[in-house]
Amino acid sequence: MSLHRLEAVQVLPVSRAEAWEFFSNPRNLSVITPPDMGFEITEEIPERVHPGLIVVYRVRPLLGIPVTWVTEITAVVEGELFVDDQRIGPYRFWHHQHHFRDAPGGTEVRDIVHYALPFGPLGGVVNERVIAPRLQGIFDFRRGVIEQRFGLAPQPR
Repeated sequence: MSLHRLEAVQVLPVSRAEAWEFFSNPRNLSVITPPDMGFEITEEIPERVHPGLIVVYRVRPLLGIPVTWVTEITAVVEGELFVDDQRIGPYRFWHHQHHFRDAPGGTEVRDIVHYALPFGPLGGVVNERVIAPRLQGIFDFRRGVIEQRFGLAPQPR
C-alpha cells in the first residue's frame, strides 16, 4: 500500500476560538466543499465534533458518481485539533488531521491528510494524474471560501 500525503496551511485573521467554532461544526463541511461534488450529509449530526462522532454523507468525487462516505471523529483536543478517519468510502485509507494554533495576525489552520488508494499497483499513477490534483483543487476551493468568509491575515513585515 502506497501512502500519500497532502498538507494545506492557511492563516485566518480571527481568534483560535472563532476558527475552531467554524471548523469544528461538521455542518460547515458543505460550505467549504466545491458544489460540483454534490456534498450532502445524510444523517442528523450535532453542531460540534466529539470523539466517536460518525458523519455519513454522500459525495460525487469523480465523474458525478455518488459515493457514500462515512467518517469517524477519532480524536478531539478542544481548540487545538481534531481527526477524522474514513470508515467507509472511496479510499483504502483516509486520515485527516485538523490543527489550530495561534499565529501572528490570527490563527493558523493546518490540514494534514494521509490517504491510500484502492487501485493496487496503478495507485501511484491514478494519484498523480487524477486524485492528487482533485484533492488540491478541493483545498484550493476551500481556501477561497475561507478567505471570503474571514478575510486575509495581515502579512508579516
